[in-house]
Amino acid sequence: MARLFITNREIALINDLTKELIKDVVGQKIFYFPVSEIKSNIHNVYNESPEKVFDNPIEIDALIDSPEWAPKNDQFGYDLDIKLKVYIQRKDLIDKKIQPSQGDFFTYGDITYEVTQLVSMKSIYGQIEHYDGIQLTATNSRVSQANVKFFGPTEVGYSDKDALLKEFYQQRGEGVLKNGIKSGDIRELQQKGILDKPITGAKEISDKGIISGSLGYSSFYGDDQ
Repeated sequence: MARLFITNREIALINDLTKELIKDVVGQKIFYFPVSEIKSNIHNVYNESPEKVFDNPIEIDALIDSPEWAPKNDQFGYDLDIKLKVYIQRKDLIDKKIQPSQGDFFTYGDITYEVTQLVSMKSIYGQIEHYDGIQLTATNSRVSQANVKFFGPTEVGYSDKDALLKEFYQQRGEGVLKNGIKSGDIRELQQKGILDKPITGAKEISDKGIISGSLGYSSFYGDDQ
């Protein structure tokens, strides 16, 4: 597409719309654990660290594919390989100064994954300096590879208080969410004053929106009261 018609303003609009879909509608996320090259003791021959030390975990909004399960039997007995593809909006990573790398780890649900491949996705309307996201391909790792903390939601059968996600907060360019957590979310057209912030603000799904006869299930807070 000619640059005459797709300017930086249109690119910003596309990025903002993608963020809106991922952050305000879908609500999937991973918890990313970058390997600290400074803290990890790297072997001087194999250039690998048998005991990895991680930087602080980072919560990243993403579109997450269904896991591919592949049972196998080897000399150690029955095992299971799990492959997962994760799609992350590129501009969001730039805004938050996050640089994923091959060999890093992340958790999704109750499984830890290692990033085995990282590729850029398609450019936006052929403009090589702008592309819509990156795709992480990851496989499940053993506990000995990455002993990290799990964050919810994990699995409905667990008794942990965060095993089920009972509250979902939209971001919509708000620096601080309704639950008080800093989001770091930036919507470029709002930031530059081209668009006003949404009149209704960021919504939440929680038990605050319970209406009569709903059997205690959560709903949009503010719409059902």
